[in-house]
Amino acid sequence: MPHERTTITTRDGECPADLFTAGDGRPGPAIIFYMDAGGIRPAVRGMAERLADAGYVVLLPDLFYRYGPYGPFDPKELFKGDFRAVIGPLVATTGNVKAAEDSEAFLAYLDGRADVQGDKVGAVGFCMGGGMAIAAAGAWPDRFAAVASFHGGNLATETPGSPHSYAPRLKAELYIAAAENDGGYPPAMAQQFETALNQAQVRYRAETYPAAHGWMKPDFPVYDEAAAERGWREMLAFFDRTLR
Repeated sequence: MPHERTTITTRDGECPADLFTAGDGRPGPAIIFYMDAGGIRPAVRGMAERLADAGYVVLLPDLFYRYGPYGPFDPKELFKGDFRAVIGPLVATTGNVKAAEDSEAFLAYLDGRADVQGDKVGAVGFCMGGGMAIAAAGAWPDRFAAVASFHGGNLATETPGSPHSYAPRLKAELYIAAAENDGGYPPAMAQQFETALNQAQVRYRAETYPAAHGWMKPDFPVYDEAAAERGWREMLAFFDRTLR
């Protein structure tokens, strides 16, 4: 599996990133992978690699670059203690608005690669990254064709940069995969988010998986293999339909 490590210059500094491509050497559509709050670590790189194996050029930027060096963290160990106390200072350095701004540089980087097919890209985000992926697509609507969000939280809040506020600008099609009994995305919030999408006539499909928040991440204590494999099938079918 071809894997490169690079640094992308953003408005705020130097962002380390991983780039994964399929092993056959053929160009493919690009997908930007917006990480969860656990940061860059082997499990996340493995997920990006699996997506690249399906024929995509996958960019995995380290959205905590403003913080400086950290980890890598082991989520199973973090969840035994005060997860928020450890991760909070890193999360505070980014957010939906900053990730959307960073995406300008990510898109420019992908534009300079000969192995990227087409000028429309996809995005996938997990947990924290779900909202970031939606915000990026709203900030750069002519560039994103498809966005998948898995167990994304806080998708409709009063906070500036809330993902639902980007709905009127979205041109991408969305796939929203929610978790059951998710305190970060309760039914009332899901209804508010979907109402915003409906009012803006955004194409989307929303599903609730019988799994806990974080079920897609293989290094999370709540990882659910059956639900995760279903999520992978849905994600790949979604991107194959919208990006190829």
